[in-house]
Amino acid sequence: MQKAKDHWQLGLLLVLVFALWSTPVAIPLKIFVVFLHELSHAIATVLTGGEVLSLSVSADQGGVVWSRGGNRFITLSAGYLGSLLIGLALLLGALKTKIDKILMLGCGVVLLLIAALYVRDSFALLFTCATGIAMIAVGYFLSHDINDLILRLLGLSSIIYVPFDILSDTILRSGARSDARMLAEEFGGATVMWGGIWLCLSLLAIFYALKIALKEPSNLTWSRN
Repeated sequence: MQKAKDHWQLGLLLVLVFALWSTPVAIPLKIFVVFLHELSHAIATVLTGGEVLSLSVSADQGGVVWSRGGNRFITLSAGYLGSLLIGLALLLGALKTKIDKILMLGCGVVLLLIAALYVRDSFALLFTCATGIAMIAVGYFLSHDINDLILRLLGLSSIIYVPFDILSDTILRSGARSDARMLAEEFGGATVMWGGIWLCLSLLAIFYALKIALKEPSNLTWSRN
């Protein structure tokens, strides 16, 4: 019972995200997680010696990265797992550090850099720039606690979205064109197998991250700062 009291705000935020997940209110959050998915592909491409030509997200929650070179196994695997790790980092950064405003400002700057370097089409450019500017404004003008709350929301959204997306795209609809299907076509195995591996890895990552995150009380005190 005491443990529940120590984390009731986080639990309430999780319930709200679940409750609103199928409503239009959650669409910007879903597009943001799709952006993290594509960003993870792009980062993996660059880190393995490739070149990113463009990155895009769409209003219907789709996304694509056009690239040259890089390690295909790593870049194809990076989308779901990379976006989850970024989400977990945002959540743990909010819960375990006092640099929430710096994290928010940093995220905003990164989004604007990605927009300048790789985003070409109008919707993706508008979404990325608007989100980046909003993050910089929040980080600069609003309190530590507001920044903390928004980082928690973004992190939880990724934690919710990624496992369900893996389940939907690679297991329940294994015939759909997905990262797992492309991995199966290029490296062997079945779409369901790669999706199952990613799902297990994502659930393990979530479990251990939450185990770390919930060791100490997580409730915000809403101090004036």
